[in-house]
Amino acid sequence: MLGRAQNDASYGLTLPVSRQGPGLDSPGSSVFDLPIQGTAPKTADNTPSPGRHASHQQELQQSPDDVQETSPSFVVISGGTGGNAICSAFDNATYVLPVSDDGGSSSEIIRVLGGPSIGDIRSRLIRLIPYAPPNSPLDAIRRLLAYRLPARCSEREAREEWREIVEGRSRLWIGIPNDRKETIRGFLVYFESELLKRAHKNFDFRNGSIGNYFLAAAQEFFRSLPSAVFLFSSITNSQANILPVIVTNHTVTIAAELEDGRRLVGQCEISHPVPQDPAPVDITICESDPLSPVDGMGEFIAQRQNMMFESASKADFEPLGSRISRLFYINAYGIEIHPSPNQDYLSALASKDVLVYSCGSLWTSIIPCLALRGVAAGIARSSSLRAKILLLNFNNDRETDGYTAADYIQAMVRTLNASYQTLSYGLGNANTTYPISAFVTHLVYLRGSKVLVDVEHIHRLGVRCTELASEDGHATSFNADLVRGAIKEILLEMEEGLARGI
Repeated sequence: MLGRAQNDASYGLTLPVSRQGPGLDSPGSSVFDLPIQGTAPKTADNTPSPGRHASHQQELQQSPDDVQETSPSFVVISGGTGGNAICSAFDNATYVLPVSDDGGSSSEIIRVLGGPSIGDIRSRLIRLIPYAPPNSPLDAIRRLLAYRLPARCSEREAREEWREIVEGRSRLWIGIPNDRKETIRGFLVYFESELLKRAHKNFDFRNGSIGNYFLAAAQEFFRSLPSAVFLFSSITNSQANILPVIVTNHTVTIAAELEDGRRLVGQCEISHPVPQDPAPVDITICESDPLSPVDGMGEFIAQRQNMMFESASKADFEPLGSRISRLFYINAYGIEIHPSPNQDYLSALASKDVLVYSCGSLWTSIIPCLALRGVAAGIARSSSLRAKILLLNFNNDRETDGYTAADYIQAMVRTLNASYQTLSYGLGNANTTYPISAFVTHLVYLRGSKVLVDVEHIHRLGVRCTELASEDGHATSFNADLVRGAIKEILLEMEEGLARGI
């Protein structure tokens, strides 16, 4: 028997709760009904009604000045799982993520279907699903889309489990009402049909993320990654604003040039290579898309690589042997290209209050979002950004082995001031570059950081430093409370400085 719909005032949801089997209907209730922004329902006497919109009433009673003072808006540049732990520090954020990760489940999707990488975006979408009580429909949807097929099994076993899911027989569907179930399953069926068209490529389901499959199918169906993100957000009742840094239907490939002249192609090879049997590279050139900002890139179908990669293994790495001098984008022919960023990204830089460079891999998570045309000017010339904050990693990784805090800053600034980013002024087409403080105004680091922080040197660069410590003084990673407190302190100091005319 279908349970009655329950109102959850805390999360703005009205969803039917069921603890029975998957064959359920849920008329009149849908996670596609996003909470209304800026208005609250009225009763007959024109007073705000109680229930699922109660959580918005306090916000609606605040004046615009109060909201601006207590809840600044953010642009958060991050990729991978590095920024997931601090998401709750930002009440009003636009998240910008790269689409160049060619490892894990994404690598197999790219190898067989092509298209941009969606792994980092899926990870952030899952993280930003609103909390829901255990056994509720939204919790069941989260479990399904966060589920990953086993890695340590045979290909046949992984394929058989996938068949149970796509045919609707898996226990993962329990608790998901039929309307949402058939919507999600419809895109999984579409994903399966696309694989069958390319059966000769022998898609491997091991270590596969169901959320990745759903998002990849939606992107392929709509031929639009933003549309796929919107669908995922709607089904999970998330109002998070997540932007792929490049809007394209092509595979996006990054490469790194080392100081010794070597070149590494692909995020896996740069960040976390895994030994594999050599295989020929299969390149298919697609028709040009006049609307694509990476027109001429073609479609690069990568060889199978790093499919079994687990993020925990990044702690153990083999040093590069030479530092990375620059990161750039390449097309299917290996030729360097200069893509245009998502225009919504540039719009966010021009309208938000605070820019945060999140913790995470510097060269493969942060810099791919900076090495694009127009981003440097968007950051440096923004009239709205009050602070530009770098959250420094506690430890270095393969990409930054031996780096100091100043090295992080210099690498970012060097990328942003690259020649193709700047405009030419004056006689002889002289290039004018931006100072460090135009891109980074504050550095936030954890006490005991394994990355050397020379505070005096960084101050001379025009960057202010803030040291954080947890209550026990032993934090080795950022959490939402620490980040929230640090940003509040930085903005307060800036306001006080303005008041004193500093």
